[in-house]
Amino acid sequence: MSALADDTVDLADTQHDLLRRVLSAQVYDVARETALEQAPLLSARLGQHILLKREDQQPVFSFKLRGAYNKMATLDDAQRARGVIAASAGNHAQGVALAAARLGVRATIVMPVTAPQVKVDAVRRFGGSSVTVVLAGDSYSDAQAHAALLQTQHDFTLVHPFDDLDVIAGQGTIGMEILRQHPKALHAIFVPIGGGGLIAGIAAYVKALRPEIRIIGVQANDADAMARSLEAGKRIALDEVGLFADGTAVKQPGERTYALCSKYVDEVLRVDTDAICAAIRDIFHETRSVPEPSGALALAGLKQYVARTQVRNETLAAIVSGANLNFDRLRFVAERAEVGERHEAIFAVTIPEERGSFRRFCATLGDRNITEFNYRIGNATDAHIFVGIQTRNHAENTTLLQAFKAEGFAALDLTDDELAKLHLRHMVGGRSALAHDEQLYRFDFPERPGALTRFLDHMHPDWNISLFHYRNHGADYGRILVGIQVPTEERGVFTQFLSRLGYPYKNETANPAYRLLLKD
Repeated sequence: MSALADDTVDLADTQHDLLRRVLSAQVYDVARETALEQAPLLSARLGQHILLKREDQQPVFSFKLRGAYNKMATLDDAQRARGVIAASAGNHAQGVALAAARLGVRATIVMPVTAPQVKVDAVRRFGGSSVTVVLAGDSYSDAQAHAALLQTQHDFTLVHPFDDLDVIAGQGTIGMEILRQHPKALHAIFVPIGGGGLIAGIAAYVKALRPEIRIIGVQANDADAMARSLEAGKRIALDEVGLFADGTAVKQPGERTYALCSKYVDEVLRVDTDAICAAIRDIFHETRSVPEPSGALALAGLKQYVARTQVRNETLAAIVSGANLNFDRLRFVAERAEVGERHEAIFAVTIPEERGSFRRFCATLGDRNITEFNYRIGNATDAHIFVGIQTRNHAENTTLLQAFKAEGFAALDLTDDELAKLHLRHMVGGRSALAHDEQLYRFDFPERPGALTRFLDHMHPDWNISLFHYRNHGADYGRILVGIQVPTEERGVFTQFLSRLGYPYKNETANPAYRLLLKD
């Protein structure tokens, strides 16, 4: 019998039970013991001894194979005969598919429609005739709800992606390997968190044997359910999750994983998209492999931790958890990596519309390279420009702002402004005297047929679209900037329209970059 009942979490017994399960896990029937590699470039740059645990080297290019196979290998004949069901954003699905093919078990796998195509194709390839793939919902949580419905209808055996002791134990074998591969001093292990299965298994095992090692979780700042839950002292469910790091896009942590993390995880860090992109590039430079965004989360957190604590000459390990990346997404990653590494600053600068001003502006930059320059004439007195500047570190942003001020140039630092980086850099100079009553909104659309049509179908016929910008960033969701002319007396009806639409949105009408560069 499990040390955890369905509605209770007995941590005193659970850690001992997990240790037993980890040591007897059957993961090596299909998984391999992955390398714990040195990262000399990062180590030299950060003044640490950095180790990368290469779970991207697994047969399914992700650690998820460990937990999925271990769970399915422990099922009895009756459970296997009923067939299994799983919900997954992609990596757990591949593990279940391969396990189903190896064990001769029928599997139904529910994936969100936003799952990267590379993962959907891989599930079908690994599972072959043993697997049926069902696409449902826009996030893992949506797919999970549909899987629960199918489980009830067909009496399938559930293979949960994280909130199951055998799955957690399978992932915990990574902690076992790290301690065996590096028996010397180890300051901290950085682990990505979605639902929490990976970090729960690693933390419970490592803390039992080496309690001095810090276990630090890392989440995307727009998918931070575990971090919020630990801060609140109870499980928190998010209304929406960001989809860039799709492998960890979970709205609520599991009961078991939350309880284990509460006891054994030292802290959870949040990182943004730019930091993740910079970490993807770092891993490529070290290994010549390209991790998926969730696979680079741990390293992004490690870098943030070093910058915050100023530790020196410590040994730090980061889990490279997966490499199932859509190739088209590389364009977006490359574009944002420079900003994430704080090697590019972005500004909106106002200079006089007169001869010699641009030369004065360039002289202000000294020997720094201009990475981007966008301008269109707006009026006879002022020129508003959007400029990217190569920098050595984030502290140079303040130096540049002071230099612009000394020269008499008004400037806005847009380096951390998502609207500017995603859209306005491509639209500078778009003022129009005709765009009265304009409201500016950003929307996230699942990249699937009909999403844009649905948006337009809900539009009031009297509202005119005065601005529209869309760019496919190679991700699984699209980002759209829309200007809509809504008279003041109709703002209440417009608010109702936004609620019915059902897409995440943000009002950018008051954004200072928009008012400077686009507002008439």
